[in-house]
Amino acid sequence: MRRYFIAGLLVWIPLGITLWVLHEILVTADQTLAVLPMAWRPEALTGHALPGAGLLITLLVILLTGVVVANYVGRRLLRFGEGLLVHIPVVKSIYGGVKQVSETLFSSDGQAFRQALLVQYPRAGCWTIAFQTGVVGGEVRRALDAEYVSVYVPTTPNPTSGFFLIMPRSEVIELQMSVDTALKYVISMGVVSPEDSVAATPDATARLPAG
Repeated sequence: MRRYFIAGLLVWIPLGITLWVLHEILVTADQTLAVLPMAWRPEALTGHALPGAGLLITLLVILLTGVVVANYVGRRLLRFGEGLLVHIPVVKSIYGGVKQVSETLFSSDGQAFRQALLVQYPRAGCWTIAFQTGVVGGEVRRALDAEYVSVYVPTTPNPTSGFFLIMPRSEVIELQMSVDTALKYVISMGVVSPEDSVAATPDATARLPAG
């Protein structure tokens, strides 16, 4: 009975969590319909509520916004709007910080979370999965005597919290596994072992830092 019960849990727990997350996404997106005039809402147009309509409208607004700001006129309007925001004391700090992080994470030429790493943490001899978030520059770079990288070490099983470290590039190991695979490894607390993506590389051990 215990074996059958655990087998059932292994089916229903991931399925239930997946359905719950999807439900929360749809409910949250449908709340955006509240900003529409009553006459434009699906229940007024069709006579009944349409689950998921908010998600579709949200995706459409994001897509149209991208189309607008992709041309010269749209970029000018965006810069004008941002110029107004930066003159509001509290809004300036919040918007500026969020914008900088967003551009770093989603920029096509950015390096944030593009590389899974193996680092020694919290002490020498203990290894954990981490992610490179950038290359150290500016004043911090000038204060250091070697090449350093910015590293994010996620906590387990919640990778949305973690620690920011500045580590010598010589002390990190670049992994061939994808970021998605590395995240699954972290979230599962090492239960879901990643496939050997460097098995075909004879000199893979050559990338290990000395010591």
